[in-house]
Formats: sequence, C-alpha cells, structure tokens
Amino acid sequence: MSNKTDKPEYKASNIQVLEGLEAVRKRPSMYIGDTGTRGLHHLINEVVDNSIDEALAGYCDKIDITIHEDGTISIVDNGRGIPVDIHPKEGMSAVELVLTKLHAGGKFDKDSYKVSGGLHGVGVSCVNALASHFSVEVHRDGDVYIMAFEKGVTTQPLEKVGTTDITGTKIIFKPDPEIFTQTTEFKFEVIADRMRELAFLNPQITITITDERDNGEENGEKLHVEYHYEGGVKDFVKFLDENRDPIMPDPIYIGGEAEGVPVEVALQYNQSYTENVHSFVNNINTHEGGTHISGFRRALTRALRGFADKNKLIKGKINVTGEDFREGLTTVVSIKVAEPQFEGQTKTKLGNSEVQSAVEGVVYEKLSEYFEQNPKVGKAVIDKVMKAAEAREAARKARQLVQRKSAMAGGGLPGKLADCSINDPSHSEIYLVEGDSAGGSAKSGRNRSFQAILPLRGKILNVEKSHNNKILENNEIKAILTALGLGVDLDENSDLSNLRYHKIIIMTDADVDGSHIRTLLLTLFYRKMLPLIAGGHVYIATPPLYKVTQGKKMEYAWDDDARDQILARMKKESTKKVDVSRYKGLGEMNPDQLWETTMDPETRTLQQVTIESAAAADRLFTVLMGDTVEPRREFIERNSKYANLDI
Repeated sequence: MSNKTDKPEYKASNIQVLEGLEAVRKRPSMYIGDTGTRGLHHLINEVVDNSIDEALAGYCDKIDITIHEDGTISIVDNGRGIPVDIHPKEGMSAVELVLTKLHAGGKFDKDSYKVSGGLHGVGVSCVNALASHFSVEVHRDGDVYIMAFEKGVTTQPLEKVGTTDITGTKIIFKPDPEIFTQTTEFKFEVIADRMRELAFLNPQITITITDERDNGEENGEKLHVEYHYEGGVKDFVKFLDENRDPIMPDPIYIGGEAEGVPVEVALQYNQSYTENVHSFVNNINTHEGGTHISGFRRALTRALRGFADKNKLIKGKINVTGEDFREGLTTVVSIKVAEPQFEGQTKTKLGNSEVQSAVEGVVYEKLSEYFEQNPKVGKAVIDKVMKAAEAREAARKARQLVQRKSAMAGGGLPGKLADCSINDPSHSEIYLVEGDSAGGSAKSGRNRSFQAILPLRGKILNVEKSHNNKILENNEIKAILTALGLGVDLDENSDLSNLRYHKIIIMTDADVDGSHIRTLLLTLFYRKMLPLIAGGHVYIATPPLYKVTQGKKMEYAWDDDARDQILARMKKESTKKVDVSRYKGLGEMNPDQLWETTMDPETRTLQQVTIESAAAADRLFTVLMGDTVEPRREFIERNSKYANLDI
C-alpha cells in the first residue's frame, strides 16, 4: 500500500455539488458540443427549437431573429408564451424554472407537446447559463412579463410590466466571452442555412433574419431574409436540385401516417451520379440515417422493381440492385416520432424499429400509385436505373482489375506513401499533400511515429461528374483509397473499423490551384466517403501565408490582417528593416518551418470538416463541381471580392 501521510485527505468535504447551472458553465462542451463557432450558433438553435415546438403543437407561425449591432441576439415568436404561474411542486414561476433548471420544460408532458426536437429540456437553460446577459419577455393572458439574468443568475425577478393583446415570447441574449473564447461573433450565413432548413420542414412557419451590424451590409443595405415555403419538403427538393438537370417534370410528394408516425417524403431524379438523401426526425438532421431511411430505401426499391417487372422494362442479364435504383436521386425524408431513440457515432442515427415499417408502408403505397398514374416518368426513371446498373458492372470489373494488378505488384500500400510506424489508427494521421516538392518537405519534417505522408501528383478526378468505374481508374484516388484502407461507395451503415488513420489532413498550397485541389478532395470525401466526414476524421491544414523577419526575429502570419499587425508592432519596437516573404507554395518551406507552423500538434491549426448543414454543402458542391456553368459563374461573381489571386 502507498504511504498516505503526505497526500491530501479525500473525504465528504472534497465532493463538489454544482448547483443550478454551474455544471453547464463548468463543462459547456457536454451540453452544446463545443465552445467554438459551432457551439456558439447552437445557442440560437436551442432557443428557436422551443418556438418550433410551439409551431408543431399548432400555436406559432412566425419567428423573427435579429443580430443587433452590439452582438446580442433577439428571437421573437408568436406562440402561447412561456407560462408564468407558480409551479406547484417547485414553488417558483414556470418561466424561471424553464430558464434556470436543467431538464425542465413542457417537452416531457405529452399533453403539451406530442413531438419535439432540441436537447430534451436542457436547451434554453443552457443558453441562459452561457450568456453574459439574458432576458425574457413573455406576452401571455393579456399581460407582459420580463425577467433578466447574468451567467444564469437572476438579476431581475419576474415582473409584470404592462398589458398586451398578443401572445408570444421574446428572448435576448449575448454569449459570454469567458465561455466562447474563440469568437462571440455570429455568422449570418450559418444562421440562415439552419433557418431555411426549418422553414422547408415546417411550411406553416415564416422565419425572418435581420442583421443590424455594419458588417451585415450588402450593397448599402442591412442583410434581411424571409423564409416561408408553402410546398414544404417538395420545395426543399427543388432548392437542392436547382442546379441539376432533372429527368422528371416535378418532384414527387408523399405524405401519410402509419403506426402513429407522420411521414413526409419528396423525391426527384436528376442526371447526376450520386444519391443525395437528407433525413430529419422532429426537425433534427439525422446525418447517419437510421430506420426511417432503411424503410424509405426498401419501399423505393420494391415500388420501382414492381413497376419495371410489370412493364417488362428490365432486360438482359444485368442484376439491378438497390444502389442502382438510387443513383441520381435527391430526396428529403421528414418524420415525427413521439419518443425518438438516437444512436450512432454522433447520435444522429434513428434507432426506433417501428419506424422502418411505418415509412416503408406509406412510401411503397403512394409511390406505386404514382408510377401507375405516371408511366412516362416511371419509364424514364427505369432507363436511368439501367444505365446505373451498367456503370456499376463496369466499376466492378474495374475494381477487380485494380485488385489483380495490386496482387501482381505484391499488393500492400502505395509506393509513394511514407507510412507512420505505430499501428494504432486512433493515434495516427495522414497528410494528403499537394505535389512531390511539398511531399518531400513534409516527409522530412514530420514525426515519423504517428504521421504518414501521401504526396498527390496533379489534380484528382472530379467525382461530381464521374461514374464509379472512371473514379476507380484514377491513380491518385486509387492511392488514397488504398492508403486509407477503404473502398468507395460507403454509406451510413459502412464499417470504418479498417480505417488506418483517424485524422485525414488535406494540406495544399494557399493559392488558386491549391484551393481547387482541396475542393476536389472534399468532393471525393463528401460524395463517396461521407462517413469519414460524419465521424470527424477529415481536417484541413492551415499553412501560413507570410514570413515576417526583422533581424534575427521571425514570425508567421496566416492572413493579411495578422501580417499588418506584426509589421506595425515590429516597426514600433525597432527601426531595423522588416522583410515580408509570401509563401507561394508549401515546397518553399524547409522541413523545420513546415513542422513548426503546420504539422506540430502543439502549434498547428487544423480546421475540422463537418456537415452541420448537409443541404448547404450538397448545394455548394453541385454549384462548384457540377455540369451547369451559370450557377458557378454567379457564385464567382458574388464572392470574387473575397478572392486572393496570384497573378
């Protein structure tokens, strides 16, 4: 036994009990995911979720969000207003209870809310805890009530301040910089992406967003958008496919209810080679799919196969699979479940077994009926399916050829891969590096124990416009797949246990070509290996743009603002000449510099690639990498003022 005499005592007084919202402030990431940009915007989502729950219950149809000049956010709805009467058990007003106690809210009472999203009663109290200032204004039963808080502590008790002829709740808050140390600045486009999504999923609602900040101006006017979509999920599919070439006149809408589960589905086939599924449960984006998607896919395959067999449209000896029936399909699946059970790596995969049969039943019946009434559309879809089956067969042969060549060459890893020495994927990382020159510096500068380097020659194939057989013929893509230990066409059920590195880091030059290569790689991962992004395995390295030297002093700058600040400081501190060098490429850095700035885990900055807004990502990849030129030209014209061109 160890000697205890020189160690502090451990007794009851050492046990800490965190009262009220202290636990949230102590460990904020447990409640909102992180304290970076993603967690910051999650605060808005939690407040809006309460308004959406009011809408689902039939009491709210308007939500107004305003970003004020001082960085505060106000969210106003016209719901019933948070109750203000005294809770019989807790002895405090219901509004104070909801805002100061975890797991308190009407979502647990199924008489109040049949279904709800959010964090099961945690949300708005967490926002209160993590805000430097938080106030609520309730319009209810003809009266107006206000209450205020700082960091979750009541500063102004609930008070009746007037009368009103409307109902609703107004919440104003400002994120606490002590918690959100990276940034407290909200991004208009991030808020807009999520609110647009909610407006599509809830056609009864109108959502407005106004940015009153100076940086919110565009063409001299404040940014303001209003989202309202009468067509609901059908309009959502039109929005997603706006820059694709559809093969049907209009998206198919399916609505119904089975086993107590309301089901809404909209789908449309286009000329692309990818399946784009966006699924939601109680307005929560289920990135990893689940039983509702399994039910949808089974119904789609059954309905199309039944139509094809009845009309003798499948000819030849090609075996048509479920995968073929989904090529070029864009679909939105939205369901409401009273008691959702989430699982998966990021808790966004639905596990309720009863949902699969409910969705399958509704979709199969309505889809079969649609194709019976619209045989021309059905035949166009089956023609697309047959082409997909032929391409898949060609891809299978290409894959077999690749495997045979690998076996003849001795198999194993790509010859240009400089692998790491440890075999634990959770502690290993691979850099996908642009060019042999940068690859050489990275190989020399890396930590060989856990960092692998794969140099890429030239630009990989644009998978947005390519069939799998063409993808598998691309040497650089083959090298990436082999090095990672994975194949193509992963879906939400794919096993990532063979993944050889848990950090996949894209490292390209900070120029136009480097940006293009990075976009091509992200398109490959998003379209063909989405579980890698969903699992948090994909990162972007951020090498410095400038080296600033003054005598023996040297500093790095990652953008123009940082460069200017360093220049100003150096000139103020000394009269010695200051030299500024711009790195045209990673190959210009010697191995020590590359390690210090971009590869050392202690000093580097990595951007993790996430799919917080899958719909926005899907649309952007289609614009940038798809066949249609006009949307890409408009995007470039709209964003050209932000581009840095090396000319």
